[in-house]
Amino acid sequence: MASPNLSEIATTTLRARSGKLADNITRNNALLNRLKARGKARPFSGGRTILEEIEYGMNGTYTRYSGYQALNITPSDVMTAAEFPIRQAAVAISISGLEELQNAGAERVIDLLEKRIENGEKTMMNGMAYDVYSDGTAAGQISGLQALVSTTPTSGTVGGIDRATWTFWQNIKYSASTDGGAATTSANIQTYMNRVIVQLVRGNEGPDMVVADNNMYRYFLESMQAIQRVTSPQNAALGFSSLEYTASGRSITVVLDGGFQGYSTDSANYGIPQGGAPSNTMYFLNTDYLYYRPHSARNMVPLEPDRFSMNQDAMVKLIGWAGNMTISNSRLQGVLTS
Repeated sequence: MASPNLSEIATTTLRARSGKLADNITRNNALLNRLKARGKARPFSGGRTILEEIEYGMNGTYTRYSGYQALNITPSDVMTAAEFPIRQAAVAISISGLEELQNAGAERVIDLLEKRIENGEKTMMNGMAYDVYSDGTAAGQISGLQALVSTTPTSGTVGGIDRATWTFWQNIKYSASTDGGAATTSANIQTYMNRVIVQLVRGNEGPDMVVADNNMYRYFLESMQAIQRVTSPQNAALGFSSLEYTASGRSITVVLDGGFQGYSTDSANYGIPQGGAPSNTMYFLNTDYLYYRPHSARNMVPLEPDRFSMNQDAMVKLIGWAGNMTISNSRLQGVLTS
């Protein structure tokens, strides 16, 4: 059986790094980083599911009247809740008894564990970066943007609410080729963006973030280069390529979430997809209503107790996460496809 001392080293090392891992996952992903910056990374402490309360209708008793005219006092059903399942993910860090012997000496063991922990962190970050853009159909997968802000918003169920039945739960979608009549280029992308954005304004509310894949971001960048827009200092400091776009009286951050990793549909690297926005896609997000909901007790932390193999000379430590991505207003979200 593996050494208890080695287990202690692994446990304390993982605990020391777990906070960094949770933070790096948000920093590795422009969308999660934005949600965290706006206070939308909201841990929850328990419950069978994750609930987001929703106002879905108006009070139906508004009445114009005169004198003793009877008023409408019929009760109005105006609130409901979207219900999201708790999803889980984990990465295993293992070391065999032979590797322990081969790496004799505390420093060497720690070095080996450090490298494997670093690799596990990267694996977890890539997996989460992929899942936040997913359609949520893989077993145990969170509800990613392809589910929450769908290119087919008149069908499917999100948060337990059927979009075919309840139109208030349908996001805005716009296809450049189908709705606009021509595929996206640097010459027409701003026109298409305007057509999406004007449908998402409600009073002083509107999109505060646009997330784009490599292609759509390049079209937008090329459309702006003639007037030399300057990257915002705040987003430059975060390490993501971004520009500011002004529309409907507001400034909106346009963020590249692709880069070297490509698209969410690209082939996996050793079984782990590389993440990034879907190809030829732009999401127009009002992050007031979009949330990253990790469980407060399972947010990239080492799982207890230690796992020792019953029939192997080996030890395994698990880094675990539980939660989901949720939404409380679909109508103020939009997606543009090429």
